[in-house]
Amino acid sequence: MPRFAANLTMMFNEVPFLDRFAEAGRAGFAGVEFLFPYEWEAEAIAERLRENALTQALFNMPPGDWAAGERGIACLPGREAEFTQGVETAVRYARTLGCRRVHAMAGLLPAGTERDQALDRYRRNIAAAARRLADDGLTLVIEPINTRDMPGYLLNHQSEAHALVAEIGEPNLKIQMDLYHAQIMDGDLWRLFEANQGTVGHIQIASVPDRHEPDEGEVNYPWLFERLDAAGYDGWVGCEYRPRGDTRAGLGWFAPQR
Repeated sequence: MPRFAANLTMMFNEVPFLDRFAEAGRAGFAGVEFLFPYEWEAEAIAERLRENALTQALFNMPPGDWAAGERGIACLPGREAEFTQGVETAVRYARTLGCRRVHAMAGLLPAGTERDQALDRYRRNIAAAARRLADDGLTLVIEPINTRDMPGYLLNHQSEAHALVAEIGEPNLKIQMDLYHAQIMDGDLWRLFEANQGTVGHIQIASVPDRHEPDEGEVNYPWLFERLDAAGYDGWVGCEYRPRGDTRAGLGWFAPQR
């Protein structure tokens, strides 16, 4: 079956962040992911990974001022130097954590900016970041996000993202296919994956429409897990969902997948 990574930003919130690694290990996860590691020293996180025999599957580059509502800066005018600095920060963390995959958020389309202009800036920044990450043997992923959860986000559809990857042409640039976002925006999930498998670098899951455990709602995840396995998908499946209640109590869906 696919390899599952607990998303420690959303899961095991019953305990402080650095204690969530042990919770994930005890629950049977082989890997973890989270949004941003930058509040903690990289070595402190690496120690938790080693102690619990966990692989760091993914994290995000610095997103700008998250508390102020920024959701990435790759498409924002005048932020190119900050984006480049963020790439270097992410590379340093990736080295220490042994993480091979980093996500760059696109950002919200700035008021008064034409979308084509923002996309052009985004392409340039992402191409440069991919080339820099390639120097360290790392993969860069980009992710379409649905317009309901994040209105104004630059990248919304899988087709847009895959077209950008093809246009940029860097071999270490892949798609983060979050099936929750993809179901809301595109649907037809299996055909979507099947048509683009070669450029899918990471998968994430959550129920639709409520973004809870993948055991309810309109997506048949057990069927998709079987199909991913049969297709030879060897990447990670990140569990980026909000537990309905206690994280451990909601892991019944995971028992058959361990």
